[in-house]
Amino acid sequence: MAHSSQLLTGPIHKALLSLAIPIVISQLLQSAYQLTDAFWVGRLGPAEVAAVSISMPVTFLVIAIGAGLAMAGATLAAQYMGAGRKDEVDKVSAQTLLMVMVVSTFLGTCGYLLSPHFLTLLKVEPEVYSNALSFMHVSFIGVIFVFTFNMFQALMRGIGEVRIPLLIVLGTVLLNLVLDPLFIFGYGSFPGLGVTGAALATLVTQALAAVIGIGILLKGRHGIHVRLRYFIPDYSYIRRAFFLGIPGSVDLSARALGQIIMSFLVASFGTVTIASYGVGNNILMFVTIPALGLGMAISTLVGQNLGAGQIERASQAAFTGATWGFVALTLVGTLCFFTAPQIIAFFVPEQPNVIATGAEFVQVMALTWGGMAVQ
Repeated sequence: MAHSSQLLTGPIHKALLSLAIPIVISQLLQSAYQLTDAFWVGRLGPAEVAAVSISMPVTFLVIAIGAGLAMAGATLAAQYMGAGRKDEVDKVSAQTLLMVMVVSTFLGTCGYLLSPHFLTLLKVEPEVYSNALSFMHVSFIGVIFVFTFNMFQALMRGIGEVRIPLLIVLGTVLLNLVLDPLFIFGYGSFPGLGVTGAALATLVTQALAAVIGIGILLKGRHGIHVRLRYFIPDYSYIRRAFFLGIPGSVDLSARALGQIIMSFLVASFGTVTIASYGVGNNILMFVTIPALGLGMAISTLVGQNLGAGQIERASQAAFTGATWGFVALTLVGTLCFFTAPQIIAFFVPEQPNVIATGAEFVQVMALTWGGMAVQ
């Protein structure tokens, strides 16, 4: 755990690094779920890749709402920890967990029921529709686990504990590396489930991560002790967390909505273009993860210093983090610009049309990554 004294005093760059490195590694590992799916589904063919690609923006739209609420939980936990109010940290953790469980159940149910209508609206081709629908159904069933673990991570991050979530993510990602090819292609008498298998493998590992996270909070050995009585709804906490999380949810949801609009436009060009766009988006997601992780570290550092009344130090932390993000993503964007065809070919070998179109997408997007980091 990054101690509060380290976050509130001493060199800002050391405090930022102590938070950012484990968070970035954890976020990169989490993105390995999608990259593993992309790698193995890419061996099935363009139609299967397109099915996953067309589904992701819709599920991300729902998950984005939970991510905004998780930011609120992390901010409140950081502020209370910085102010030395440990009991408030425990209580707000329980209340925000309760909130995301209710919200995720509602959104997951709505997403499951509306999936066929989304795909019809996107006008996906018949060869893509059934696999996309199956992938979306399984993904929406798992929304509650995604929300719960994201909130666990955010709360741990808010108090400066970043190693425990990292270890959980590492374990579940390694498990997913085994389950993905097993569920997709089968083994022996176990039948391959194709695209559905990819979604199921992710569901199993994310459910495991959520259960472990809740167990850690209930035991209270790592900075937050959530007691059952704290789950009695306290609408003052819930209202504060909800409205604090709205800006982040709106921001991320707007991005997800933009991806849905893009998917709608891309779908009109056919299966190959959808597949190219999907692989390119996976790469975009992976390389921008460090900036997102750095942003989470900045949020924790700023939150704790605001809680301690250190406004100037909070401002310095935000400026330092933004500068680091711009430099790092500009360098990564330059590298990816010149190696885009090789990167796309790794995920969809022997598909020259997909490789060519996907490389163009990555090269155009790579020019914007520095600015995205600052944002």
